[in-house]
Amino acid sequence: MKLLDAIPIVRIFSVEKAYVFYLDYLGFELDWEHRFEEGMPLYCQIRRGQVVFHLSEHHGDGTPGSFLFVPVDDIDALHGELRAKPYRYARPGIDEVDWGRQMQIYDPFGNCLRFCQLA
Repeated sequence: MKLLDAIPIVRIFSVEKAYVFYLDYLGFELDWEHRFEEGMPLYCQIRRGQVVFHLSEHHGDGTPGSFLFVPVDDIDALHGELRAKPYRYARPGIDEVDWGRQMQIYDPFGNCLRFCQLA
């Protein structure tokens, strides 16, 4: 038996705000969307490189205020990319920590993405 990569489910409350943050700002791509029928909550998959998240409007899927730890190989490149974008709700910096260099960014729903280049 082989365990595969975990896919976090991130709770969202606005598809528009989620797509502006995750797709436009962070550079994820939309793989697929699902709704049981028109007007029902969205469940979708986004991806950037090897990182995959599920975004869900469904009650009980995920907990607002969660932290997601995302290892990166070049935190300076990601930082530069994000700083060059005109997103008015985040201007992340890089912090030195015992285990490497990290950049924390909160999504519009209180979830924190902790990007880290490990030491």
